[in-house]
Amino acid sequence: MQPSSILDSMYFVYILLCSDGTYYTGCTSDLAERLTRHEKGYVEYTQSRLPVELVYFSSFRNQQKAFSFEKYLKSGSGIAFRNKHLI
Repeated sequence: MQPSSILDSMYFVYILLCSDGTYYTGCTSDLAERLTRHEKGYVEYTQSRLPVELVYFSSFRNQQKAFSFEKYLKSGSGIAFRNKHLI
């Protein structure tokens, strides 16, 4: 596989630090494009909390595993894990 084709088939779970001190956790197959959407105010949660800063991301080859990790990070124990280990 060419490097670009590997990235084309990856999924990313990411955490943004918002200007109000809150965190936004998301999942995408195109991290650069998604960050641009956040920065331009196209994402409802972050549009009133700009600027945002990417503080963490991880990549997955399996979409379901990425979505499961995103869901976990939004849970109570996932938030505790995020605060202790990821940010």
